[in-house]
Amino acid sequence: MEKRKLGFWEIWGMSFGYLGIQMGFALQNANASRILQIFGADVHTLSWFWIIPPLMGLIVQPVIGHYSDRTWTRFGRRKPYFLVGSLLAALGLVCMPQAGALTAIMPALWVGAGFLMIMDASFNVAMEPFRALVADILPADQRTLGFSVQTALIGFGAVIGSWLPYALTNWFGVSDAATNGGVPYHLILSFIIGAACLVGAVLFTIATTKEYSPEEMAAFEAATDNETSQEETHSIKDIFTDFAKMPQTMRQLSWVQFFSWFGLFGMWVFTTPAIAHHIYGVPLKEFSELTPEESTLYQKAGDWVGIIFGVYNAVSAIIALLIPAIAHKIGRKKTHFYALIIGGIGLLSVYVVPNPDWLILSMVGVGVAWASILATPYAILSGAIPPKKMGVYMGIFNFFVVIPQIVNAIIGGPMVKYLYGGNAVYAIVASGISFIIAAFFVTRVKDTDEAKA
Repeated sequence: MEKRKLGFWEIWGMSFGYLGIQMGFALQNANASRILQIFGADVHTLSWFWIIPPLMGLIVQPVIGHYSDRTWTRFGRRKPYFLVGSLLAALGLVCMPQAGALTAIMPALWVGAGFLMIMDASFNVAMEPFRALVADILPADQRTLGFSVQTALIGFGAVIGSWLPYALTNWFGVSDAATNGGVPYHLILSFIIGAACLVGAVLFTIATTKEYSPEEMAAFEAATDNETSQEETHSIKDIFTDFAKMPQTMRQLSWVQFFSWFGLFGMWVFTTPAIAHHIYGVPLKEFSELTPEESTLYQKAGDWVGIIFGVYNAVSAIIALLIPAIAHKIGRKKTHFYALIIGGIGLLSVYVVPNPDWLILSMVGVGVAWASILATPYAILSGAIPPKKMGVYMGIFNFFVVIPQIVNAIIGGPMVKYLYGGNAVYAIVASGISFIIAAFFVTRVKDTDEAKA
């Protein structure tokens, strides 16, 4: 028994919910740093607050993957997790930028960090099953296309989320002024819109996608060459057993993922302060010490960071649709190698660009890498793991996404303060170098599917 080949628009609808998730995720990535700075965080401690997202991923994704492999309800296998995760993430999106209204409970900074934690835990509840869904539903020869379409939707969603604050101010006249030192209204409204779109997109996927039954999945597994004869157990302790027995390909990809996501985390955390100082000339001092004119300039830098983050996501959406053809032509390993090199050069170029407009070109390179990071490693991995362990191994694979972010969160701030003299642009340079290191680890990976071909 073989899985049915899906048409392009069926694959598109299956992953459409990811567009909403990434819209919310992009709003967080582009704006959380400046919101936390408004609430009182300084540039040297920003990375410590950003430890929350990867820590939530480390805890949540393997557990959700484990249980989603074993969840069979009349609503589906993965769908219940999409729905619950999206609703909770929407709550975090609405509440985080309005944490200042809850200062009677505790300082706004800590309230904001708390909603950031809720938001990220919920994103992870929703995201991991989406990865497993592609492997569940699509036959092996469509998985690269499936993950690439998913990456394209991630890109489109991220573009909308990244550009939304700028668009509300410059196209619709929504005020970007910070009243009484609080979060500007255009940011608050952006997060509310993002929450609504997140829930709507996930509901679309739930309504239009049919999952296979347990009996059908068992038949598919029996027809594969993967090791499926082992007795299935249901203990959460099995996560640790599965981790110890991970396939060789997964171990090799772990190093690629480590340096890829170490670089990405540094970019997400430090781009706004880096661009504000290095490109816009905002002085190296705490946000509370900025003059009104400097504060306005910082907000303009922050809005531009949203625009260029949208650029790299837009590029990734386009490149993602080309990756299957490129990978078919030169192989998935070479595709990922070249993509990471291009992304590394893009980040390194941030240091030498003469004005904000040139940052668009830098982010084109990052977008090429981002497209491949979101698709190619998962396509390679899906061919090396047993189908009935797809969810838990996709969750475990997330260890190698979150651990480098936690490492960067711990050391990134002190490095900016003590090694870089407070100038965050050097953290962006370090991210570029990290991408290039990841590229060379790609050459050591064994692609099981290509080896069989």
